Amino acid sequence: MSGSVTMYSTTWCGYCTRLKGQLQREGIGYTEINIEEDPASANFVESVNNGNQVVPTVLVTPAGGGEQIVMTNPSLRQVQAALAG
Repeated sequence: MSGSVTMYSTTWCGYCTRLKGQLQREGIGYTEINIEEDPASANFVESVNNGNQVVPTVLVTPAGGGEQIVMTNPSLRQVQAALAG
């Protein structure tokens, strides 16, 4: 599956750990950014979550291009659907 996935996370986030495992099992590559180590990423997460640092926040670029999709605590199926466009 083409497209790209960026996951904004923290080391202590159980929901992040679950989603990372699901993505790995499905063979979906992703880039992980720890918002506790990257203030600019923390600001981005806040900007798309009404001022809150909610993780996982996932940024998907669909296969074939198109507008990027931002999701907060998505399911594996939601990520797959966003990737498919």
